[in-house]
Amino acid sequence: MSDIEVIATADAASLAPFDALIDVRSPAEFAEDHAPGAMNLPVLDDAERAVVGTIYVQESRFRARRIGAALVARNIARHLETALADMPGSFRPLIYCWRGGQRSNAMATVLSQVGWRSAVLAGGYRTYRRHVKTRLYDEPADLRLVLIDGHTGSAKTEILGRMAARGIQTLDLEGLAEHRGSLLGALPGRPQPSQKMFESRLLSAIERLDPARPVLVEAEASKIGERMVPPALWRLMTGAPRITLQVPADTRAKYLAAIYADTVGDLDALEALLARLPGRHGRKAIAAWRAMAEAGQLETLAGALIEAHYDPAYGRVGAADARPSLGVIEMAALAGADQDRAADRIAAMVEAMGGG
Repeated sequence: MSDIEVIATADAASLAPFDALIDVRSPAEFAEDHAPGAMNLPVLDDAERAVVGTIYVQESRFRARRIGAALVARNIARHLETALADMPGSFRPLIYCWRGGQRSNAMATVLSQVGWRSAVLAGGYRTYRRHVKTRLYDEPADLRLVLIDGHTGSAKTEILGRMAARGIQTLDLEGLAEHRGSLLGALPGRPQPSQKMFESRLLSAIERLDPARPVLVEAEASKIGERMVPPALWRLMTGAPRITLQVPADTRAKYLAAIYADTVGDLDALEALLARLPGRHGRKAIAAWRAMAEAGQLETLAGALIEAHYDPAYGRVGAADARPSLGVIEMAALAGADQDRAADRIAAMVEAMGGG
């Protein structure tokens, strides 16, 4: 192990010098969470890990290690012949497993013998996860946030994307959480990442931002779908100044009908979502909304939900909102040109803050 470097910290600066970050944990462990940009080259797959663990507990430690070593050797050989086959002699990987133990050391030893400058992360994934939790839960968020606010259906997410295209710093929480934020915001066929994975993506995005410049973020609830905004960032959001988009309800209904057309295709799932609405809308109202979806009356359905759910909820939150306002942008329509004009006005407001 003397020729294998040991890295003690998992911050972005410590990981940046390496050509690749190799996660040798099983695919299921990797799927739950991993360091952004890591490639999964498991030395034991899910089934193999379960078999070795069972032997370790029920039979003997020695037999588990012998069988595990054979499996690990075969898997590393396969990775050398496939994923790593074209890596140059100068290749410098950083390898981690669950806790920086046998799995990462086995891979690092073989790669080092090949001639690559291999390193391992001390403490493995757990060291990385502690870094994420410290940054998002314990340390204050060092960002100059500006919120894009407005009723549901005001095209906030699309306008946020237009701001990014203009070179303004943005933080797309809905994109990171893979959810559109509202009741019907689930993306069909795309489950949300785990809370841990959401936090990994979020910290990676934050670490790429310049804290001296303003950062635009969509005004969100403390949860995006089933994913919670970490406390440090949420505290910052609750006091950040806001720019409000003001759009007529009928315009928003038309917009929502277009972007949620894919969501209302599954009527049973839609009815289950509607049944989760806070308040007492009753079976009659939910049945009427389902009938609108069945008839393809999506704009009528969106208008009904705006009136019965979205706008009242926004009003309740807004009544107690003490965040300073930087201005209101009135939008009669939400076509691309209208969004561009709103984005230009927001860019001017951000630039007036300095550092934009």
